[in-house]
Amino acid sequence: MNQIAIDWEANARQTDPWTSHAAAARVREFASGHIAIILDCLERHGPATADEIASRVGLLSHQVNKRLSDCQKRELARPTGLCRLSASNRLERVWEVCA
Repeated sequence: MNQIAIDWEANARQTDPWTSHAAAARVREFASGHIAIILDCLERHGPATADEIASRVGLLSHQVNKRLSDCQKRELARPTGLCRLSASNRLERVWEVCA
């Protein structure tokens, strides 16, 4: 798995309270690993929804959704424009790795 360098301090604004900066610092403990796992899943299995990724890699859907948003901001992954039904019968975007 590739290591991904991301500036997680950007997750807190300068005007945010110290608790937000502390939370942003804690994100570094797991977020890069989650992103690497998610991108690896998309590379191995092709385009997928957050639910599909979560079920394949052992993360929770909300964890995958947050990291997919981070991936999109950093142009690592993007929505394909397609949607599929989730396990809870809601439409979810299908994601792919950026070329």
